[in-house]
Amino acid sequence: MRKYLGEAMLIITAIIWGSGFVFSAISLEYFTPYQLLAVRFSIGVIILSLVFYKKLKYIKKSTIKRGLLLGIFLYLAFLLQTVGLQYTTPSKNAFLTAVNVVIVPFIAFFAYRRRIDRFELSGAFLAIIGIAFLSLQFTGEVNIGDLLTLACAFAFAYQIFYTAKFVKDEDPILLTIVQMGVAALFSWIAVLVKGEFSFSFEMEGVLSTLYLGIFSTTLAYCFQTVAQKYTNETKTAIILSTEAFWGMVFSVILLSEILTYRMIIGAILILAAIILSETKLSFMKKKNISEEPIIKSE
Repeated sequence: MRKYLGEAMLIITAIIWGSGFVFSAISLEYFTPYQLLAVRFSIGVIILSLVFYKKLKYIKKSTIKRGLLLGIFLYLAFLLQTVGLQYTTPSKNAFLTAVNVVIVPFIAFFAYRRRIDRFELSGAFLAIIGIAFLSLQFTGEVNIGDLLTLACAFAFAYQIFYTAKFVKDEDPILLTIVQMGVAALFSWIAVLVKGEFSFSFEMEGVLSTLYLGIFSTTLAYCFQTVAQKYTNETKTAIILSTEAFWGMVFSVILLSEILTYRMIIGAILILAAIILSETKLSFMKKKNISEEPIIKSE
């Protein structure tokens, strides 16, 4: 039961992140990328600390150390993604970020010599092909933005991997609060270093940023951390990769983006990846068993 609850929370997280593409595009018309990161992570820390203030007195040194590492990876991922986006196209940025789905199982293999599940690995590659159909505009050029975004994918992969490792022994809420606090701290340092002290208070920008802070940051990362207590890191990465699909859905609904055959193919491939990793084709095995002829004894 907890396994399915965890997977449901990850699906909700992917849906929220998918909707976040639209609100990020709106917010970036009013705020710089560094301001946006600082505000959304700060909102996350404040909300979680107010809601779960009674838990704060139980925070341990190990939680702080582990949350610090997760926060560093989380901030690096967003920073590399943001800077990379300035030098490459949004479609390549989205695709290369999603490459983390195939990096995660290999991190687990090299860290623990854990056997790579062939169904989950196949699902990971199938998901990345689906994301390519959804988002990638095929060009042969590779630039610094592409390399920075690929580094961002590694940072996200390590964040997913270490979350799965740490959450087994830590309170997921406290781990999320520390992680968010560290990311917020680094974000504000970046704002100060760049001297971006002028903030917009236009209603559209403020509301979009509030959505990102409350839902895409606070709720989504809280759900991810709690869910990873019951779901392995590879399956987590595959389910979260559906954010590209949900991003397409919200773009079609809210931004009137035209639905293409490539998008439909990509969506089908991502759905197939989820089914493959989740069921391991067990339904086909059952079917084969049921189809075996029954030999009656004379």
